[in-house]
Amino acid sequence: MTTIYQKQKNFEIEEIPINGYEKVLKVTNKNTGLKGIIAIHNTFLGPALGGIRIYPYKNFEDALNDVLRLSKGMTYKSAIAEVGLGGGKSVIIADPVKEKNEELLLSFAEVIDSLEGKYIGAEDVGCSTEDVMIIRKKTKYVTGLPHAKSSGNPSVFTAWGTFRGIQSVLKKLFNDVSLKGKKIAVQGIGSVGSHLIPLLFWHGAEIIATDINRKKSEEFKQKYGIKIVEPEQIMEVECDVFSPCAMGGIINSNSISTLKCKAIAGCANNQLLDKSDGELLHEKNILFAPDFIVNGGGLINVSFEITKQGYHPKGPRDKTDKIFDILMSIYEIAEKNDISTSNAAIELAEYKIKYGIGKRMTGIYFHHSF
Repeated sequence: MTTIYQKQKNFEIEEIPINGYEKVLKVTNKNTGLKGIIAIHNTFLGPALGGIRIYPYKNFEDALNDVLRLSKGMTYKSAIAEVGLGGGKSVIIADPVKEKNEELLLSFAEVIDSLEGKYIGAEDVGCSTEDVMIIRKKTKYVTGLPHAKSSGNPSVFTAWGTFRGIQSVLKKLFNDVSLKGKKIAVQGIGSVGSHLIPLLFWHGAEIIATDINRKKSEEFKQKYGIKIVEPEQIMEVECDVFSPCAMGGIINSNSISTLKCKAIAGCANNQLLDKSDGELLHEKNILFAPDFIVNGGGLINVSFEITKQGYHPKGPRDKTDKIFDILMSIYEIAEKNDISTSNAAIELAEYKIKYGIGKRMTGIYFHHSF
């Protein structure tokens, strides 16, 4: 590791060489208690953009593994969506309830600013749009702010893309996008799941859901008449579509054997613990809608914020709607080549990166900094 930042500013930023990644930085500030990582995976199509996750990881290795997986996923997500951006992600190792404060956020903002736009942050698990507004005090390199010239919380766009992802697997399985009477099991009623469930409800789905927040579960049960199960039971629910909308790594060699769904389409990042898990789903004949395509709505939304003309919601609405068409083409590629849908999606993303399809040809405009 090599320190590359002035220690007199109470920072230590160390570069961690990781094969296949452009830059991975370990950041610490003893004065503010900051411990974090910024991972820039690939910027061939444009500057890296990805959320700032604040989470109480058990150790540094867990945090590093998570940020590496997430930043690589952002590269693929950006490539498939053709938004002229690269893949990056950052994590702050802290409890967002007990340890997050303005001093901590501002110190992290200084690190982002020192990268001069190579990494652009946004909200994520544990980091709200209000937190991003605090970070904005020290750097312009953030998106998705609750600001008149910004795009706000992207969760509703992510939820719409997830809904279209669910429709895509239904179309493939039943040749019909209707959700009427279809059983959808939703894992997580968070920032995206809480927008997804009303969409499913109004389209006639039979919803089974779970969340670690029991109060929220009961609230949604009362409001939408959905069935609530314990968190450990949701993956064993017999359903048409299982929709993971919480943390990643839940689809693995152990959990796949318990699945009783026909398809998986959810917004959680990195749902597959290992690349081989996509093959296991393929062998079990469970249709998998690749997560980095399904959850692209949030990224698409903020990408319109940094255009020269500025943000308007109709553009990202229409582009997010096309997630359905992209997924249908992935299913076709996978079927023709007898490969998993996850491998088909990765191959398509890597093809676009290799040949510069969707590469950014214009500058980045941070209207909220004016």
